[in-house]
Amino acid sequence: MQANAQWLAAALLASGVAVAAPEQVGNAPPQDGRPPAVAPLFEQPGVLTPRGKLVLEPSLQFGYSSSNRVVLVGYTIIPALLIGLVDVREVKRNTSTAAITARYGLSNRAELELKVPYVYRSDSTVSRELFTGTGVDRVFDTSGRGVGDAELAMRYQLNDGGADRPYYVAGLRFKSRTGTDPFSVVTDCSKRCVGPNASGTGLPLELPTGSGFYALQPSLTWLFASDPAILFGGVSYLYNFKRNHVSRLVLGGESEPLGRIAPGGVFGFNFGVGLALNDRALISFGYDHSSIARTRQNGAPVAGSVRTQLGTLLTGFSYRIDDRRTINIAVGAGLTRDTPDVQLSFRLPVTF
Repeated sequence: MQANAQWLAAALLASGVAVAAPEQVGNAPPQDGRPPAVAPLFEQPGVLTPRGKLVLEPSLQFGYSSSNRVVLVGYTIIPALLIGLVDVREVKRNTSTAAITARYGLSNRAELELKVPYVYRSDSTVSRELFTGTGVDRVFDTSGRGVGDAELAMRYQLNDGGADRPYYVAGLRFKSRTGTDPFSVVTDCSKRCVGPNASGTGLPLELPTGSGFYALQPSLTWLFASDPAILFGGVSYLYNFKRNHVSRLVLGGESEPLGRIAPGGVFGFNFGVGLALNDRALISFGYDHSSIARTRQNGAPVAGSVRTQLGTLLTGFSYRIDDRRTINIAVGAGLTRDTPDVQLSFRLPVTF
């Protein structure tokens, strides 16, 4: 029991939480009832902001993904011979997000958070059409930059945990539409992007910086101290509000009516383990998974839209510079085909 208390005190010190010195040797230091610190891997922090304190957290995140697609349009005479068109397309995507996050402790159990991101995206699409008289690759480059979707969140610690009891933290996040709408950027289509009269590549000439939909995400996070490790995890559900009378902007300033668009909800869960290397350094390992439902248009599933699974393996490191500043670094590797190949994030929370 004494070892657990000493380990919890070291973890709290690593997060910048003030811990009173013991009155005599052998007595466990008093705790403030908040969860122990872990090196952050996911969007939601594990330790809440103390009452009356303000935390400003500049961050930078980079993600890279690549995917290949082969489309066969034609008919087969024998299993080894295709008559028709083979469209081979490779997409390389880079996304960089700089953000400033402000968290304020309403009490030792509740905090309020505001996040404003700035997004830069660039896509390169390499395609080659066989059986069309050319074997030359065509490259379609596009990019976009600007303010992303601002977010407002609130978190509340539900119980008094301890060395032998888990901590539960409930959260509610609201995502706005302050970023560039994907339906307002020009798409490379003459009249229509879908249907019998479709023409063009169907790719955007400028990449959006927002999702174009309001969203609400409740979540529940738990932390459990098990000397010498901290076990943590969480579940969440992201609900995207549908939009009516949506139109897509195509070439020539014309619009293609799309009707009612309802993005699929996202069910997510994550878990991991954190270790305190000393009173300043922490390391964490975890897994994050998201299951995205099909998008619907006018009540029917969009053609080609399927449930998508995103799995990411994460490693994080945290180092406390002093009582006010902490460096957090996380690296993620995609485990499923639709997940970004690599994700890098850097955070520097400063407490005032």
